[in-house]
Amino acid sequence: MNILVLGAGLQGCAAAYDLLQVPSVNRVTLADLNPGRLPKFLQKDWGGRLKPLTLDVKDPAAVREAMTGQNAVLCALPYYFNGPMTKAAVEAGAHFCDLGGNTEIVLQQKQLDAQAKAKGVSVIPDCGLAPGMVNILAAEGIKRLDTTDRIKIFVGGLPQKPEPPLNYQIVYSLEGALDYYTTPSLVLRGGKKVEVDALSELEDVAFPAPIGTLEAFHTAGGISTMPMSWEGKIDVMEYKTLRYPGHVAIMRPIRELGLLDNSPIAVKGQMVTPRDAFIAAVTPKLLKPEGRDLVALRVEVSGTKGGKAHKTTFQLVDKYDEANGITAMMRTTGYSLAITALMQADGRVKVRGVHTPDEAMDGATYISELAKRGVKIEEV
Repeated sequence: MNILVLGAGLQGCAAAYDLLQVPSVNRVTLADLNPGRLPKFLQKDWGGRLKPLTLDVKDPAAVREAMTGQNAVLCALPYYFNGPMTKAAVEAGAHFCDLGGNTEIVLQQKQLDAQAKAKGVSVIPDCGLAPGMVNILAAEGIKRLDTTDRIKIFVGGLPQKPEPPLNYQIVYSLEGALDYYTTPSLVLRGGKKVEVDALSELEDVAFPAPIGTLEAFHTAGGISTMPMSWEGKIDVMEYKTLRYPGHVAIMRPIRELGLLDNSPIAVKGQMVTPRDAFIAAVTPKLLKPEGRDLVALRVEVSGTKGGKAHKTTFQLVDKYDEANGITAMMRTTGYSLAITALMQADGRVKVRGVHTPDEAMDGATYISELAKRGVKIEEV
């Protein structure tokens, strides 16, 4: 199998590393504007199986050439490239998956369903951690029940050693995280789609020591189109982000003071975007290259089975890989993307056309693949 990874950032490199562990993958092409700056864990002798490729994804001809002959294409680029990369992969006849994160773009990708089926390929957007892993786990929980009435999903990327005032470190795009803090979250209430304010409805969620009690609050994008798919069928469905206690008490006033706004304002004769200024100011304090992270996840699926109330709870606590220098966020996000592409390329994904992970992926197989990588989903 030949697989193309678009984007040599944190998640793209993690996905490439994971694919190189699979003997049946003959070549991994890692494409980026600057593919030479690879992390240490990729700087090994891969026997010619790793091929860095300088690629400008804004050049359609170069993209088509890169995709030609690939069994699958993984997109770890910023989300706004997902649409054109999907179209190019379908035209090239290659399976495609991406990290997603923008529901409007996923709906646009869905419009390519007929073309993808005609080409005999599968397209799976939203294949990271959330959306991605959590959607597959939720679907697995639904499959185990006769009826489902409630799904609650909690996910957080956190420092193992929190430092005040935010008790947070950057584990992926800060700009993306702030989008989730400022965009309303789509949930199901009474079986109907409802938008709720981000950073709202705070609740405590207990994890095993040494993590302890975390706070959970609404953020956007974590389950993508699932509320649309299950409207009228499931009473309650919601996604919340996990942080150490006290995070929301700081971030809400910051947001309400306008420091996360995207509309430029005049500052001493210069037009400045408050969010850009905020990111520039806090990034040096929150970017901790030597910091060790963890990912905490819980997916609760409640309903009935055999006429009785039943609840399935999936839980994950994953930590920084000390041996290889790979973060927990990269393991849970980049590896998830790689698993999806691998299952597309080797034929384990049977559907063709455009489908989200909860529609296309077999949950039991996916959980088994994660376990091979030491990412262990437990039922509690």
